[in-house]
Amino acid sequence: MKKPLQWMSAVCLAALLCAPVAAGDLMMARVNRLFPEAMTLLQSAISSRGYAVTRLQQVNENLERREFKSDMYRVVYFGKHEEVRQATAREPGLIPFLPLNITIFAEGDQAILVTSHPQMLRDYFPDPELKPLFERWEKDMLEIMDELREAG
Repeated sequence: MKKPLQWMSAVCLAALLCAPVAAGDLMMARVNRLFPEAMTLLQSAISSRGYAVTRLQQVNENLERREFKSDMYRVVYFGKHEEVRQATAREPGLIPFLPLNITIFAEGDQAILVTSHPQMLRDYFPDPELKPLFERWEKDMLEIMDELREAG
């Protein structure tokens, strides 16, 4: 029973990762570059849109405890300090969702990018004054993912 379930899960995950950008509340992209190069391109794409990379988190130890072997798995946090400050002052409930982030991990000779879709924020925080900010974040995230996908 366990093998068919694992196989079905793998097939579903593969189908989702082949989707161009969105799957439910997630945005995903497959990049035809090795992880180190994709990581450099990701940080460059983020910076070129005026964001500052605030943190690179390695999650290898937690993955290894779950028997997932990879040293190429990072979460890249980024934002624009002043807009994050203003948005969280207006809506303190945004604090757990910021700064924005994209997870990048290696899969063979490709890299996979995954992030939460900014549409989710509009659903949870319907304040009309935040809507333009969420729309810009969505546009920027789509552009970042497209830029990396097209680089491959």
